[in-house]
Amino acid sequence: MIKSLLIDSAYFLNTSKNYQKTKKFFYNLLENDNYKHRKYFDMFMITLIIISVVILVREVKSHVDDSLLYFNNYIISIIFFIEYILRLWVISSVSQVIIKQSEYDAMLNKKFNFSLAIIIIIKEKLKYILSVRALIDLLAIIPFFHQLRFLRIFILFRVFKLFRYARSFKTFLSVLSTKKFEFITLLIFASIIVFVSSILIYIVEANNINTSIDSLYKAFYWSIVTISTVGYGDIIPSTLEGRVVAVFVIVAGIAVFAFTTSIIVSAFTEKLDEIKETKNIDDLKKLKEFYIICGYENIAKEVVSQLSKNNNLIILDEDKKRIEEAQKDGFTALNYNSGSVESYQKLHIDMNKQVKAILCLGESDVQNVYTTLTIRSFNKDIFILSLLIENKNRKKLTFAGVDEIVYSKELVGLIANEFIGQPVAFEVIHALRSQYSNVDIEEILITSRVLLSFTTIEDLQNSEYRLILLGIYKKKENIFLFNPSGSTLLNEGDYLVLIGNTMFIQEYDKHLKIKKKQCKKLL
Repeated sequence: MIKSLLIDSAYFLNTSKNYQKTKKFFYNLLENDNYKHRKYFDMFMITLIIISVVILVREVKSHVDDSLLYFNNYIISIIFFIEYILRLWVISSVSQVIIKQSEYDAMLNKKFNFSLAIIIIIKEKLKYILSVRALIDLLAIIPFFHQLRFLRIFILFRVFKLFRYARSFKTFLSVLSTKKFEFITLLIFASIIVFVSSILIYIVEANNINTSIDSLYKAFYWSIVTISTVGYGDIIPSTLEGRVVAVFVIVAGIAVFAFTTSIIVSAFTEKLDEIKETKNIDDLKKLKEFYIICGYENIAKEVVSQLSKNNNLIILDEDKKRIEEAQKDGFTALNYNSGSVESYQKLHIDMNKQVKAILCLGESDVQNVYTTLTIRSFNKDIFILSLLIENKNRKKLTFAGVDEIVYSKELVGLIANEFIGQPVAFEVIHALRSQYSNVDIEEILITSRVLLSFTTIEDLQNSEYRLILLGIYKKKENIFLFNPSGSTLLNEGDYLVLIGNTMFIQEYDKHLKIKKKQCKKLL
């Protein structure tokens, strides 16, 4: 009966949306470095740790208010205790262990092995409890038992909790962990030197009347101080043999120090690209909107140089040389395969909210098709523009899910035709798009704020800012009205296409967002 109730409870918890949602929230808050609200929790915990340590230091020689002591010994300790329990809860799933064991036993036509399931659960929890981080968390809670005054010293363990919340320290440890073998070798070497030198210095110095090294402990202390190149000078060898030993220990200490430095430098050099990549991804998460550019070749370079003026973007390319070139040009670029789902998972971004569009600008139709298929496998709505290299592959790109196709050869033909037939018009268009001209074509979105003051095209007063209204894109009707009449109504989501001086367009954009009463005062 009890076993049956336990299994039913496990299935209930495993299928409960509220339970799983709550557990996922706390897991993200406590363990997921990519969770957007994690930093606020870390800052809160760091603040509590600092307050706790400041109170401890203040209490050494000065009286501390009873309310502060109560806050430190009870409130902060209880918060840390709750955090400890929550971490113990989210680190593994008890219900999944029970379900897995019950299904395994049922498959073999056996009775549910309750004791085995409990053993597995205890092992998983003990694995966390005995970890260094969990032990520090537990020791940080001990000051809660403030009746035993000596236990207050465990408040100092709260300082070590800072390492859990400091991301830079985590990065430092992850970098050093790649050189475990080298550090272990170095530790063994240094330990042998300390052991041998301690014995030697004790043997040659212990029988001398004037020596300060009269015990094995002092010999060991002297060896540690000497090999670390600190050299306090409080304990020094007095015999010739002892000084010879000291010379060898000092040389060994310099070698250990140099070896340690070289290991750390090489570890950071090897991990430098990964650290930069992590930093770029963290910066991406903070952006509200940006474009993803897949590929960084000839056409992509031109598109990026123009698009980056007023927009945020990130470049993905699996060619390391092209990525290095993009980074030299000052752009955020990652050495990721744009045709891999894992690449987009690593970015940890909201594709629907943050990404304005994805531009497949690789100079290979196969790569562009593959990239599009990959993106469409997990997102059906995001806008995708793709470059077309060979016209025979147009249908493949369309079937893959590309929203807009740009055929470079076709564009060159149209431009050549315009230049031959209407050279003056071509020069005007060229001047508009030239980076050396102050004249530009811009889109302005009609928002609900704009509609508070302007309802028709006639109300816009664009001529007063020496701007030409080329047309308006009606979002609901999905049509573009060229040179619309003054009575054309404005709707939220419409776009105005304006030609004029860049500065005037910026001022006009501000003018549209000012309420009507304010507009009359300005005019």
